[in-house]
Amino acid sequence: MGKLFGTDGIRGIANLELTPELAYKVGRAAGYVLSKNQNGKMLIGRDTRLSGHLIESALAAGLMSIGIDVEIAGVIPTPAIAYLTRTGDYLAGVVISASHNPFEHNGIKFFSSDGYKLPDKVEYQIEDLIFSDTKIYKNATGDDVGTVIYSYELQDRYHDYLLGLSDLNLKGVKVALDLGNGALYKLAPKVLKDLGAEVVVINDEPDGTNINKNSGSTNPELISKLVVKEKADIGMSFDGDADRIIAVDENGDIIDGDHILAICATQLKKEDKLTNNTVVGTIMSNIGLKRYLSDIGVDLVYTQVGDRYVLEEMEKNDFVLGGEQSGHIIFLDYNTTGDGLATGIHLLEVMEKTGKKMSELNNLMKSYPQVLVNAKVRSDLKNKYMDFEDIREKIENIEKKFKGNGRVVIRPSGTESLVRVMIEGEDETVLQREAEELAEFIEKKLS
Repeated sequence: MGKLFGTDGIRGIANLELTPELAYKVGRAAGYVLSKNQNGKMLIGRDTRLSGHLIESALAAGLMSIGIDVEIAGVIPTPAIAYLTRTGDYLAGVVISASHNPFEHNGIKFFSSDGYKLPDKVEYQIEDLIFSDTKIYKNATGDDVGTVIYSYELQDRYHDYLLGLSDLNLKGVKVALDLGNGALYKLAPKVLKDLGAEVVVINDEPDGTNINKNSGSTNPELISKLVVKEKADIGMSFDGDADRIIAVDENGDIIDGDHILAICATQLKKEDKLTNNTVVGTIMSNIGLKRYLSDIGVDLVYTQVGDRYVLEEMEKNDFVLGGEQSGHIIFLDYNTTGDGLATGIHLLEVMEKTGKKMSELNNLMKSYPQVLVNAKVRSDLKNKYMDFEDIREKIENIEKKFKGNGRVVIRPSGTESLVRVMIEGEDETVLQREAEELAEFIEKKLS
């Protein structure tokens, strides 16, 4: 990626790496590129981080300084901004969030006017302007200066959208929620109660510093224990900006993104709604997903890691379902990004339609062990591992040992000087040994 943008926008420690000065410059450059010299307004939402106001204010100031009006939605999930941007009259949408990262981090990610994350080439345009000594945009003066309005009622529009996704009646259904003290802390309980569910909640009291703190989708043991304790029918845990979900069944067993794809693909195929009979995953998708989908006559297409790449593949080939093991699930018929709560509603819908418990649905596919080991390498070599013949040969030899019952996935880190070695197969002890040996070999060659 470029100097600023990673796989999901700009990230950094707030007021150290992601400073107000940088946010101001990002606002000016992005405002110029995304407005295409048109007058209009941009929508900004944020999660519950303490630094949210700081970055939001600086970004808004940058936009207004070149004549763009700003509408502030307040604390709101990322998928809500995508939905509101594409259904409203906005030049673009912006989310101030660092997703699942600790509270001291923050980030900026953009959505185009039609609700899609920006392609790489547009992000590069914005970066070029930020780092350029020659600015092609002028300061707005007089009545050309942009204005700001606060529209916290936009949450209600998103609430109504979620209610309209299905005709669910959840009377008698008990749902447990871990909201991670993030952007869904008010909205999720209200939506599910309005659908008739009994709801039990943890981590719904954000204080600006406790977002994702030992909670949410990266700590699923909490929701697992809550479901068992409360005898709930399903549990849902979300990350800070609520674009992903990790669910659990009534036994407390995790339902990750791969299992969610298996469940939803099965139902969509049954209803003849799975266009082109294909699901989109990433290179990190479990081999068990591919085997299960193949058994029911559905193809699995792989992309590189990142929900934006999943979405690009879906758009390009008219696929309606895709996602990542981490819980970013995209239903392209409904929205243009992962939506944790919408995905949870779809799981409840499948449970209701099939009359099956979540544990039965969770067991549709079998997950095979995956072992991940990081190799520390030189930054300038991390993307060139396949240029080394002996590394290629070692990878091929490992895969030959598995005889079709395992695979090796090598992925350079997008932000660190690391090459991630993932090996998947049937015997976790063997996988661990092979992954550690391969990572050590790569470290020696690329250090």
